[in-house]
Amino acid sequence: MVPRHPAHQRPDEKPARYDPLRSRHAASHRRGSTLTTFRDLGILSETAEALEAVGILSPFPIQEMTLPVALSGSDVIGQAKTGTGKTLGFGLPLLERVTVPADVEAGRAEPAKLTEAPQALVVVPTRELCQQVTNDLLTAGKVRNVRVLAIYGGRAYEPQVEALKKGVDIVVGTPGRLLDLAGQKKLDLSHVRSLVLDEADEMLDLGFLPDVEKIMKMLPPKRQTMLFSATMPGAVIGLARKYMSQPTHISATSPDDEGATVANITQHVFRAHNMDKPELVSRILQADGRGLAMIFCRTKRTAADIAEQLEKRGFASGAVHGDLGQGAREQALRAFRNGKVDVLVCTDVAARGIDVEGVTHVINYQSPEDEKTYLHRVGRTGRAGAKGIAVTLVDWDDIPRWKLINKALDLPFDEPEETYSTSAHLYEILSIPAGTKGVLPRADRTRAGLGAEQVEDLGETGGRGRKSAAAAAAPAVVEERAPRTPRQRRRTRNGAPVTAVGADEATAVSAEATAAPEAATEAAEAPAEPRTPRRRRRTRAANPANAVDTAEAVTETAEAQIPAPAEESEAPKKPRRRTRAAKPAEAAAEAPASAEASAPAPVKAPRRRTRAAAAAQPES
Repeated sequence: MVPRHPAHQRPDEKPARYDPLRSRHAASHRRGSTLTTFRDLGILSETAEALEAVGILSPFPIQEMTLPVALSGSDVIGQAKTGTGKTLGFGLPLLERVTVPADVEAGRAEPAKLTEAPQALVVVPTRELCQQVTNDLLTAGKVRNVRVLAIYGGRAYEPQVEALKKGVDIVVGTPGRLLDLAGQKKLDLSHVRSLVLDEADEMLDLGFLPDVEKIMKMLPPKRQTMLFSATMPGAVIGLARKYMSQPTHISATSPDDEGATVANITQHVFRAHNMDKPELVSRILQADGRGLAMIFCRTKRTAADIAEQLEKRGFASGAVHGDLGQGAREQALRAFRNGKVDVLVCTDVAARGIDVEGVTHVINYQSPEDEKTYLHRVGRTGRAGAKGIAVTLVDWDDIPRWKLINKALDLPFDEPEETYSTSAHLYEILSIPAGTKGVLPRADRTRAGLGAEQVEDLGETGGRGRKSAAAAAAPAVVEERAPRTPRQRRRTRNGAPVTAVGADEATAVSAEATAAPEAATEAAEAPAEPRTPRRRRRTRAANPANAVDTAEAVTETAEAQIPAPAEESEAPKKPRRRTRAAKPAEAAAEAPASAEASAPAPVKAPRRRTRAAAAAQPES
């Protein structure tokens, strides 16, 4: 077995139970002890009051360095690690540059600057990040009553169009829906004075760069442009040079924070077998001090399967992936934020922008695609100065992929330790109580679960034939139909009814059934008159010697079935259309005359001779 790496050694102290209030106070104290306050940076008193109401007192390095440059109106390129406060780094300057009625009342602006069209635009790559940025801006602009609208796909157009008609100050949206509404003249971008591109590297990876360029061409040429991202590929730098005017590149890190990841995130990497991963994850979720947890998968099918398995094991779990409708995705996120669900299984759509307080564990169920994805996944924990634990499970097939990630990030996990759900070092490193199994005890199942969170009817558009949440939740309505009269079948033989009396009786029964179903039922139960059985016509003679007798019998049957011609006519008229059933009857009628004229039998020899016929032929 590979020896355990020093980075996996268990610390001397035992991790304490997570306390959200204590974590928020400690993070705010750490920021306030070394940095200035937001009031010292020159933001409006109303904005500072709104931030202080939620416990945000001091800025992070990226915020402290960005605010003075952005407030002056210059273009900014901001780069910082995930979870270090980039949203407020561009959000506060946006709020300061927007003119609202509160500014006119305070005497800071003239009434002529007020407009119902958006004055600022934030473009984000994912729907979850759109919601997160919108919530942060609403929180910071609550005292000034800044109107912020989220525009993204998966929702109905009508509510978004109505909100735009009423007037908004800041629009946060994804490229696709922004282009749709702007192309329909529902979204007016002619008054935008500030533009922000958040997570520009993700837009490049998702292929949104052409859409972003179309949006930027619709904006006024004189504006402020800010670009923020954790990583800066060459294509993003080229976009900045093309559409930004003398931008200031700000790369901010903490003095004691080295490496690509945040220092207060404890990372563990294990080599695990794919069939043992569900059991292994179930035991990690029962570690001491575990708060909320996020589990990341590469594929949508794996995310749905793991969420279902964890639910069967007793965990309150939810899922967020592309195969779910927008209503179901938002339901899972709301339940996760509200504490009704403590395990969120998701794909990389939730690797950016999800800022939920209290996430203590991040588990990479499958190895990420590249180092950027790894950084954003583990960045869901250890946010705002809090501590977190990141566990990565690497299958044997993913070892080459992980080695590239490990080398790019300069991590000490080039050879992950082989680990199973029963390994002793797993319990020791992650502080899992001894004797823990893969099923959560019933005494610990205290969460309300995903079903306690209602699904909001968003009027979802498109999406692989999805139904709206309200339509799916509504009970099915079954229409009551009147009983249908059964269809009466007419039996015919050789194109003519079997008996005239039988036809009249069938018509009478049908009329009675239509008038009164009960009478029809009684008539059907009454004993029917005996009917002459139909005689079958044999097409193959078993004995050639009896061919004449067989022909005579067939002739009699045919004569009984065919009605006699009228006496006035000397010869019957030849029918226009001859049926197949009439041909054997005519052949049978000519059979006696042929038998008297010639010795050989008129019956045609069978195509396939049976053993009985072969044995009978020599005797004749």
